[in-house]
Amino acid sequence: MQKKEEHLPQILFLGKGERNSPFSNQRSRVALKIMNLSSGHCNISDWLRLEATVKASVYVVSFSFATFITVVIIATVSQNLKLRKEVRYILLCHHLLCISSYCGLGVVFQGMRALLANSPVLMCWVVFGAQLSVGEGILFTLALMAVNTYLAICWPLKYLSFVHSVRYRILAGTWMIIILKNVCLFLIESTNSTQTAVFKSEPLCPVILNGVPARAIGMVFLFLPLSVILISYSLIYREGKRAGHFNRSNIKARRTVLIHLVQLSIHVIPTLLFIGLGKMCGVFFFALNLVLFGVFAFAQCFNPLIYGLWNRELQSRLYRWMCCLLWCGHSMNRRGPV
Repeated sequence: MQKKEEHLPQILFLGKGERNSPFSNQRSRVALKIMNLSSGHCNISDWLRLEATVKASVYVVSFSFATFITVVIIATVSQNLKLRKEVRYILLCHHLLCISSYCGLGVVFQGMRALLANSPVLMCWVVFGAQLSVGEGILFTLALMAVNTYLAICWPLKYLSFVHSVRYRILAGTWMIIILKNVCLFLIESTNSTQTAVFKSEPLCPVILNGVPARAIGMVFLFLPLSVILISYSLIYREGKRAGHFNRSNIKARRTVLIHLVQLSIHVIPTLLFIGLGKMCGVFFFALNLVLFGVFAFAQCFNPLIYGLWNRELQSRLYRWMCCLLWCGHSMNRRGPV
């Protein structure tokens, strides 16, 4: 009786001579599938695999671009002893390594899901946990860069002695907090699973850390560095305006602050919506998820350009380094084989 009722809406749209034809049966099955999708009774694993395929492709492009810029900037910094000792360049290289690692681990994790690699659940947790940690490291290094800039501008006399004495301890403490938080979340997640389920192989890596406590803690760890960044920028802007650095004639300083805030917004807003929405089924949520992910991936690609190549001193060093490489290559070509 229930089966007849399910097919009743499709049969009502068919003529008397069409109801028993093979084509009408096929149309009925397609219409029933569309109705099931619209009513929310769809198989979310199909959507997750399609989503993983698209995300893996985007991550490959982002990883290639971010890694190229990262290698160029780190090679430029490592060639100069003065730049290697400055805290802002240490944090910048740290930030760029986090971006490249995040995109690379995204390729691995989404690739396992797209290819149905039948990986153990524990391996999925390890890869996802590593990606989550370096992803949080991106935002935390941005917060440390903002604090470093604030101290350099507002406390120039005490900046060198203070920052150079605590730089590595602050970095180590930040990573310890991030890793400890993620380990605790995964331990809480594993309490709901048996040992057999943890080591069981799954064709599609399961969705993890999607519960309310994990999302709430994720929001806290998102708003914490975001608050530090916004407070640091507001204090920098107030100090610059008081000293005359942010007047109408200094367009570059105002533009730099504006670009950093826009970059930060397109980095944070998709993350907030990801955490808030979770995983839902349907065409609308699938399209919305991909749009948000595209905006987020765009922000990750342009982070190295904005925070790295936007720096005037780094631009001059990079220009000289590239000219030296081109000159050496040209000299080797003119000399020819020995």
